Amino acid sequence: MKVDGRVERGEQTRRQILRRAVDIASVEGLEGLSIGRLATELHVSKSGVFAHFGSKEELQLKTVSAAAAIFSDLVVTPALALPDGGPRLTALMEGWLAYSEGRTFPGGCFFSTVQAEFDAREGRVRDLIADYDRRWTSLVSATAARIPGLTEDPDQLAFELVAYLELANVRSVLHADPAAYTRARAAVASRLALAVSA
Repeated sequence: MKVDGRVERGEQTRRQILRRAVDIASVEGLEGLSIGRLATELHVSKSGVFAHFGSKEELQLKTVSAAAAIFSDLVVTPALALPDGGPRLTALMEGWLAYSEGRTFPGGCFFSTVQAEFDAREGRVRDLIADYDRRWTSLVSATAARIPGLTEDPDQLAFELVAYLELANVRSVLHADPAAYTRARAAVASRLALAVSA
């Protein structure tokens, strides 16, 4: 089946717009996005950008989903290829730390930035951000629950592990402290050792 070249070019432009949008939002937040700015930076027409998204809210929603897809490809999918329980949970933790430490997005963790920006607001963008956060925490909790010999509440363990990751990101971005990731890795390893009976 032959693919229409215009459709393929349009999809490529859309991907380029969203990739630039997630990078901007990781530093400046979703309110830092505008159709005009993206058009100027990517040397495309405003009408072309508008045709892909239609409104600033739609642009924000698609940007959040694009960031989630990148996160999933880098962190979740590789971990799901490993045995459930301990190996998978360790891979999720290390994958998240590598994603933040390697600056997949220039502002560190995309979701740390936009959660702080939208946590007290109402609306579709906030709801989507909250949904992705719930999915991530639920995945960590469900994976922890399947560790043989787990001696405590997996929801509590997930809460603490995610907190270590998020603090490493904040310290690294705010203080330019690369040691934050070393400390987080040590904290995760120590916490997992305490959570499992010998």
